[in-house]
Amino acid sequence: MSGLLGRFEIRWHGRGGQGIVTAADLTATAAILSGYYAQSIPTFGTERRGAPVIAYNRIDRQVIYERSPVVEPDAVVVADPHLLINPKPLIAGLKSGGYLIVNTAKSVDEIRGIFKRDDVKIATINATKLAMDVLKAPIVNTAMVGALISATKILSLDPVIQAVKERFPSRLVEPNVQLIKQAYELVKVS
Repeated sequence: MSGLLGRFEIRWHGRGGQGIVTAADLTATAAILSGYYAQSIPTFGTERRGAPVIAYNRIDRQVIYERSPVVEPDAVVVADPHLLINPKPLIAGLKSGGYLIVNTAKSVDEIRGIFKRDDVKIATINATKLAMDVLKAPIVNTAMVGALISATKILSLDPVIQAVKERFPSRLVEPNVQLIKQAYELVKVS
């Protein structure tokens, strides 16, 4: 994120049980470990597996006082491919030149056709398949963090891996680090 002149804001979309709140927390922790100010804000209704979840990040070189939801994100991360059925709220407010990172088996061109946005960079990763292969569970949070940092270059891998080591129990560190690295390498961006 060297060269960041202003604030970078991220909006995460997913469902309960996918680790979206944790993904936003890991991103904020990694940003703080990188020397930035950062915040992670979750919003969700009834806490239950499968319910819609939105989380937000703000990353800046200066102290962040604002605590409201992110309405004009620089990046949107879609962790649940089923949310593509209703794409309009997913890209609401996404800045021109921003990033749309989607967990999907679809190609970048197919996703661009769904969202009809030629003014943003689109990144795709089959995070569900990666998570099932590595974790044997559809918990895509760390794979989506890896895809986000690869596509946007807002952070390097080392502080993200350090954030995982600080957050997760030791038995979960290595598989989640593996997921981050695989997603970082496999994400397709256009």
